Amino acid sequence: MTRAGRARSHRSKKKRITLALSPLVAVAVAVPLMNSAGAATPSEVSADCSADSDKLENCEFVDVQFKRDNLGPNQRVSPVSDNCGSTGTASKTFNVSASVTRTIQLEDGFTAAADTKLGNSFFEIGVKFSTSEINITRDDKTTTLAFSRTDTVQADSVGFFMWSAKRTDVSGFLRATYKEPQDGQKVFFSPSEGATSVHVFYPQILKNGTPDGRLWLRNVKCGTPEASGIQNSTRALRSEPGFGAGGENVTDVEIPLSEVPAP
Repeated sequence: MTRAGRARSHRSKKKRITLALSPLVAVAVAVPLMNSAGAATPSEVSADCSADSDKLENCEFVDVQFKRDNLGPNQRVSPVSDNCGSTGTASKTFNVSASVTRTIQLEDGFTAAADTKLGNSFFEIGVKFSTSEINITRDDKTTTLAFSRTDTVQADSVGFFMWSAKRTDVSGFLRATYKEPQDGQKVFFSPSEGATSVHVFYPQILKNGTPDGRLWLRNVKCGTPEASGIQNSTRALRSEPGFGAGGENVTDVEIPLSEVPAP
């Protein structure tokens, strides 16, 4: 009986020792897993690509999907003409000026100069989406719409011109290749491989060389909150509601771009 009791006691100790070692084994396994997480993060990839870092062998934009005729921000692009207090319409001359350029939209936002690896990649992707039917601005050069036009401001209203540029929205992700491996890996993505959260907006250009988009004359009734906001604004390119979305105190009339003189 004594010998059998000792044998059972011996086996019980072995089990206790094994259980005591198990947490140590788990910690040892977790260490290499944590080390592999030290590779380049998506935000670091964006920062390195933006700065054209010497650590990079290459950085490129990978397109996943696109949408043509995407409308940009709604902007006031002329001075405000005041016809408040008048009971009749008035003919006013408006000096209209708008400009478009290629823009890049990231979570943290940045622009890429044309002479960087990433800037060159954006240009090459732009070539892919520029066709004989739709010409787009592939680089970061500015294209301008500028003209003078006489139009009618309604009674007791303020009038001004609004503009929304047409753009080709190409979405995808960044792929960075580093010169030296990081934890055995050289290629990293931002925000992730196959993502569509990096947007590059390529403005669409008409055959006459002017930007394509929607242009309209907006009249706003004086004494309304909408008119007060416009009259008190000091911003040259104040953002406004879109075409037909201004409310009951606002009247919009679209101007065909065929009526706009070529540069």
